[in-house]
Amino acid sequence: MAPFISRRLRKGAATTAVAAAAMAALTASQAPGVVSTDHGDRNQEQRAGEPAPDDTPIDGGSSYHTDLPPLVTPDKPGSSTDLPGLPGGSSIKPEAGIPASVLAAYKKAEAALRESNPGCNLPWQLLAAIGKVESGQARGGNVDAGGTTVSPILGPVLDGNGFALIKDTDGGAYDGDSAHDRAVGPMQFIPSTWASWGRDGNGDGKKDPNNIYDAALAAGSYLCAGGRDLSVKAHLDRAILGYNHSQEYLNTVLSWFEYYKRGTHEVPDGAGVLPANGGSGGGSGSGNKGSGKDGGKGKDQGKGKEENAHTLPKPSDENGNSTPTPTPKPGSGDETPGSPTPKPPTTPPPGTPSGPGKLTAVGARELSATAGTHFARSPRVKAVDAAGKPVAGVRVKYEILGETGARFLGLVRSATVPTGADGTATAPKLHAGEKTGAFTVRATAVGQEVAPVEFAATVKARPVPQADALARLDDKELTAPAGGSFAGPLTVTATNKGKATAGVPVTATMITSAEHPDPADKGPYFLDGAGKPVRTLTALKTDASGQLTLPEIRTGDQTGTFLLRLTTEGGAVLDIELTVTQADAS
Repeated sequence: MAPFISRRLRKGAATTAVAAAAMAALTASQAPGVVSTDHGDRNQEQRAGEPAPDDTPIDGGSSYHTDLPPLVTPDKPGSSTDLPGLPGGSSIKPEAGIPASVLAAYKKAEAALRESNPGCNLPWQLLAAIGKVESGQARGGNVDAGGTTVSPILGPVLDGNGFALIKDTDGGAYDGDSAHDRAVGPMQFIPSTWASWGRDGNGDGKKDPNNIYDAALAAGSYLCAGGRDLSVKAHLDRAILGYNHSQEYLNTVLSWFEYYKRGTHEVPDGAGVLPANGGSGGGSGSGNKGSGKDGGKGKDQGKGKEENAHTLPKPSDENGNSTPTPTPKPGSGDETPGSPTPKPPTTPPPGTPSGPGKLTAVGARELSATAGTHFARSPRVKAVDAAGKPVAGVRVKYEILGETGARFLGLVRSATVPTGADGTATAPKLHAGEKTGAFTVRATAVGQEVAPVEFAATVKARPVPQADALARLDDKELTAPAGGSFAGPLTVTATNKGKATAGVPVTATMITSAEHPDPADKGPYFLDGAGKPVRTLTALKTDASGQLTLPEIRTGDQTGTFLLRLTTEGGAVLDIELTVTQADAS
């Protein structure tokens, strides 16, 4: 991977003529007016439990990458959810590629907010646009297997020297600076903002601004704040300006937003295109260049071209052969100064296979997983020629067919993977989802007349937790006068082989007697959701600690001793006496 070129620009730097032309081409139809604050959202209704956006930009007014997208929009390789490992043709711009973990984080954040805040209408392409401008997609996807940046991505010191003045708020815990704050991580949160908006996007129990899953969900939550509907242009503009109060920043993000909406593809982590412009501004990490007289702030290099960008390996055709780059047409905007005219394609050597003879399944073709978990094994196929020899470079498309909540990594229903040197291609990790039942995963060779391979997949219901014993937390007698309620909570613990068990279904029934446990028709009772008396409750489960606190128990008008029986699927039975006395005459 080429070294990271970390020159970034301060807000307000003048753009070049080429950058201006590129921006005009991409945003002329929707260029918003100058907006300097986010006060437009202050009168919006705030979601319960959600901190209000403040006046401090989310990145503290740090510098940002001002590279613009290529003027030629990317061709869609099928759709934005058809994610090839590498672009399938030279017409696809490298800038359209987003590293796998980064793309998965954006889509996961979109899905989470679609469920928790559907009125926001957050598109993942907006997160991608901001991530591109703030950190170059986490420095081209330089993250580990869990999505955490391999090395810190830090913005400039916010000491008021060309940027905002923000004194330290985290004791240097995130940014290593105990005097002033710096923006941190792939989405460039200042520590004080992260304290309010940090999220756990990958479910590991931590909120880490250096993790792309956590940072993407936090950024999405901030963008959706204040009741914003991002399908409304004014709300969209205000949300972006909440990141950095700059018209140039807004226009740059919008240009990438439009670019990504027209088509993207997945590239391996670490293989993303790196920004070509800037100085040692935000997102530059510790190994920056540009420490000259200007303090590394740099001059405008935002030309919107790719000649200085780190590009992917040469694309391959369906057989894995290197595909020549077509000669750019004069005036097309794709010419690279000083680049030689590409040579015409050469004839492949004799014996080069024209494609696979067939696809075969590797391993079992029947897969199963429990709802809410990952499948232990992903579908895998092998491409072989007529002689049975492996064929590399075949693009295999995996598709999920049927009514199911199962999705590949990145919450997508299809993904395209090239075969390796051994002819095999393994589908991305497959998550079962919550919907039980059967579905099919189909593998096809893209562009080849080869019979597909189908895998039968089943999502099984979660096993019902069982308990072999129930016990009260105390042995206090339960006595109350008629016409009232039993005082204090009645709490029990469910255990299985001596271990407290969560999620155990418990049935509570008022019975006539231990010898004849028929449901009682008089005596103590519960209230259902509509406030009506009931003497059996079935929708009860123990909590994470294995405990269950019963709802309020009313005494009824009859006096005497009554019996409440609690039972579980595992065979546990607990009888509890309830004594109802005469009501106080006074």
